[in-house]
Amino acid sequence: MIRRKLSAEELRELRAIAEYQFGVSGEVLIPGDVVAVVSPSTNRIRVLERDGRKYLSIRAGDYRFNLHISSAKILHAHLSPPYLRVYVKNEYSPFVMRGGNVFAKHVLLADPRIRPGDEVLVVDENDALIATGRAILAGHEIVYYKRGEAVRVREGVLKGGQ
Repeated sequence: MIRRKLSAEELRELRAIAEYQFGVSGEVLIPGDVVAVVSPSTNRIRVLERDGRKYLSIRAGDYRFNLHISSAKILHAHLSPPYLRVYVKNEYSPFVMRGGNVFAKHVLLADPRIRPGDEVLVVDENDALIATGRAILAGHEIVYYKRGEAVRVREGVLKGGQ
């Protein structure tokens, strides 16, 4: 993998994707100090790093972002609740913080606008960020169902985010 600075055009494109996907200003989520990790075979950006750590990953299939804890913290601070949030019962939070997946029976509330495949912020009852991952179910289904996986956690705050 090759690390390099983003061109102005690439930065504009990535910020536009962030605005579309998360509904937040691209400058907020993608600052000018990010470094691109580029695939040597395809010459496409795969990861954005900040301070030497994974910040955002780019999905090859649809060119949308996968969140990591450092970028999820930025979104959490700039998005008003309950947007893109899945609220987990406090007694289940330690498991999720270590990277465990979220099951529907442990969810108190979820943003009804969440669609399957969306990147979400997993928070505890007090709206403290505990993990980030990809929704398996739609937001209204997450609170309706009492069985099955609701969010596949990519990273918990204790597993790799601090």
